[in-house]
Amino acid sequence: MIRGAVTACLLAAAVTGAHAADYSFNLSEIEPSPWELNGFVEAKAEHYSLRPDSAMYPLSFPGAGSRSTLDRQSAGYELAGKYQRDTLTLYGRLAGTAAHDALETRHTTTWYEAGLRLSPTTGLSLDAGKQLQRWGKGYAWNPVGFFERPKDPSDPTLSREGYVMATADWVHSLPGTLAAVGFMPVLLPVNSALNRDYGSPDELNAGAKLYLLWADTDIDLMWAAKGSRPERVGLDFSRNLGSQWEVHGEWARTISASQRVVNADGSVGTRIGNADSWLLGARYLTENEVTWILELYRNGLGYAQDELSAFYQLVSDAYAPGGTLADQNLARSLAQSAYARPTAGSHYVYLRVSAKDPFDWLYVTPALSIIANANDHSWQAAPELSYTGWQNVELRARAILLHGAAGTEFGEKATGRRIELLARLYF
Repeated sequence: MIRGAVTACLLAAAVTGAHAADYSFNLSEIEPSPWELNGFVEAKAEHYSLRPDSAMYPLSFPGAGSRSTLDRQSAGYELAGKYQRDTLTLYGRLAGTAAHDALETRHTTTWYEAGLRLSPTTGLSLDAGKQLQRWGKGYAWNPVGFFERPKDPSDPTLSREGYVMATADWVHSLPGTLAAVGFMPVLLPVNSALNRDYGSPDELNAGAKLYLLWADTDIDLMWAAKGSRPERVGLDFSRNLGSQWEVHGEWARTISASQRVVNADGSVGTRIGNADSWLLGARYLTENEVTWILELYRNGLGYAQDELSAFYQLVSDAYAPGGTLADQNLARSLAQSAYARPTAGSHYVYLRVSAKDPFDWLYVTPALSIIANANDHSWQAAPELSYTGWQNVELRARAILLHGAAGTEFGEKATGRRIELLARLYF
């Protein structure tokens, strides 16, 4: 009996030991690393077909003479990193480019983000440093992006540089129809050393965003106090209507906005008043994975058709024989104020269609994006083709084609066509 018990104990010990051997592991192998590092390097070749007779040509290519084409080669990188220890997180995103063409060779290095985050408890974080805020639900435009640089609607997914600011972000889940609530206050200083391009210097700009998840609808209410820019209020929403449809919208009011305007007779005045901007959009995913995005955009600080035409005529006269240096300085000043923005008009339509692996072309995504000025009927179309069949590699070919009559927005751009080839390696 005793011999049997001893044998059983030895067998049990052996089995236990065997199981212990099977499931032994090193904790250090599964603990997440405090470091994260990722990014990409890219090479790009671009061919421009220029319009030397257009109004915007002398402003876009000053001193370039009359050129019909321009070829540019560039290389770039983006490096993002994060280090987390307990409740502290140090993060940053660095981007750089070097470009060469017949007119210039230039290189840039910019910190898009660099800051410190404190997360003392679940649902609460405090950030200080250079941050990129992404307020709004629109794909091509965000009228409620009060504390961020605007997107490029020709390529809305491009990385952007943030502003130096201090923020807090609090989110709390709730039972019932109101499933979550969040709050984000913002402080953004502007002086000779920080955020100089945001607006008037020597101001501490305050704002806030209230987030609600109500009845499965994302809702944000925003406010930005008067400071370097006029006071603004706004809201946005986004809701999924089933598995294939999503609708979204934004509205923003700029209070007592001041805007320089070229009148029909060529005189320059200042318009002061409230400006309402809004965006309505929808996204639809078909069963064969074709994504449609449609947005209507009203830019309250944009220019009507006759105001844009008057500006283009002022620029043409300034750079025509007989134009004075004062006329050219005025044209450049107006362009920098708002007229030279990528979409300076007041009403736009945006459409993007992309198909994933169509016709069994694995890893191939064709897409077409169109931006149309609804007032003057000029437009820009961008067909593209991307391939991601090799691990961590993206290849993209894209053309940007502009069309419009004389005096229209896309008809007076300095570039009529652009063809670009991009190769990007992620790590």
